[in-house]
Amino acid sequence: DPSRLRPHVVLAQENTQIRDLQQENRELWVSLEEHQDALELIMSKYRKQMLQLLEGRRHEDAEPVLKVHQANSGEIESQIDRICEMGEVMRKAVQVDDEQFFKVQEKLAQLELENKELRELLSISKESFEVGREDLPD
Repeated sequence: DPSRLRPHVVLAQENTQIRDLQQENRELWVSLEEHQDALELIMSKYRKQMLQLLEGRRHEDAEPVLKVHQANSGEIESQIDRICEMGEVMRKAVQVDDEQFFKVQEKLAQLELENKELRELLSISKESFEVGREDLPD
């Protein structure tokens, strides 16, 4: 029956889409962690070089260098904050997708049960109609 297959096909497509989104989410998290690790490595090297520069030029005025360092640190911190916010948005999106998936599954089960009950009522109705017809005189 093609009408019975349609919900299963739609559900299968949604399952595939959900799995694809979950896989993409995992890949994005891995990428995010790699970027954070790279950023931490760059910053540690930058700090080490700045420390060496400041130690080598103690007698020179280090304030402009410190200002540049502070500005860069602030910019990097804001970028890290944005990355964390993006990660939180992705986490919430996955949660919403999961909730929607469970709602669809619940609704499908509810409709299947209702369909079964209606078919039983229809079957009972047909049987009583046929019995009533047999009792009528010709």
